[in-house]
Amino acid sequence: MAAYVLLLAHPLTLAAAGWAESPELAWQVISPLSENWPVWLGWVGLILLMLGLATTFMSRLAYGAWRWLHSLLGLGALIGFVHILQLGISAGGLLALATAMLLLLWRLLRVDLGAAAKPYIVTSVRSVAQSMVEVTLKPLGVPIDAAPGQFALTAFFRGPRYQGCGEFHPFTISGIGDGHELRIGVKALGDCTRRMQRLEPDVAARVHGPFGEFLKDVPSRPLLWVAGGIGITPFIGFLRQQAVETPTTLIYLYRGEPDAAYLDELASLAKDSPGLALQAVATGTDMPDMNRLLPEFAALANHECYVCGPPGLIAAVSQALLERSIPNERIHFEHFDFR
Repeated sequence: MAAYVLLLAHPLTLAAAGWAESPELAWQVISPLSENWPVWLGWVGLILLMLGLATTFMSRLAYGAWRWLHSLLGLGALIGFVHILQLGISAGGLLALATAMLLLLWRLLRVDLGAAAKPYIVTSVRSVAQSMVEVTLKPLGVPIDAAPGQFALTAFFRGPRYQGCGEFHPFTISGIGDGHELRIGVKALGDCTRRMQRLEPDVAARVHGPFGEFLKDVPSRPLLWVAGGIGITPFIGFLRQQAVETPTTLIYLYRGEPDAAYLDELASLAKDSPGLALQAVATGTDMPDMNRLLPEFAALANHECYVCGPPGLIAAVSQALLERSIPNERIHFEHFDFR
């Protein structure tokens, strides 16, 4: 954002240098109507950067359209690089610009094109709720060093009868097997993830990560966990790996029985773990009353609170906890959003 603001100020400062002589000269320095094509490149690069940054905040755009429009930022940076070269630059400035472009290329190759991702293969797919499957992935080489509750960028490609979209999407790790197999929960939230509901064994995949520290270093004090919908995945991943060592209340909110992923397994885990209290609530399509569902301050005074789910749920739970005088540093959240 700071770099963007400086770029917007750049043509204005160029014009200001000629303003003392005449307004006409100031306009000629930056006018896109001039016959100076390096200036045209500068304006094209700046406009692409403006469009690319604007689309970053357009959350209602379809993910595919957003992804391609967001790439205008990289194109704008490249055109801006050529613009500066045409106008002349010192050796030090050229080195700085070249470094920036190499970092941009490294980001494109390593993350967007998956050069840093590890090869995996799908070994099983099972339905855990309406429009949600849990996929088990076996490493074909060195596995990623992941822990339950973290997330990984995963792209699915092709199998005997399945052709994936090949895009990397973030999925929470819901379990880790003895052979470093990963289990991830995939909910149909867009075109690509809807196609993933038809995944089958032997589909090739690449996994990049892991990322996130949501349930890392959980303190020894009592815990409150609040999960909404697919936000249950980090908690089921944690519980599969280890038993809770402190009194833990898990409030699991879902729209209806068809959407209640892992509910039977959670009930079984709670039955076998005296320290785990499960409160499963079908909320329907409306936002539940968090003040009614959450314990009062006296019952939460020493608790560490973790929330995972849609942004609206996180905001409502966080606000209700703050109103109960829970310190902000004891409220941890992670939400599922493509951006």
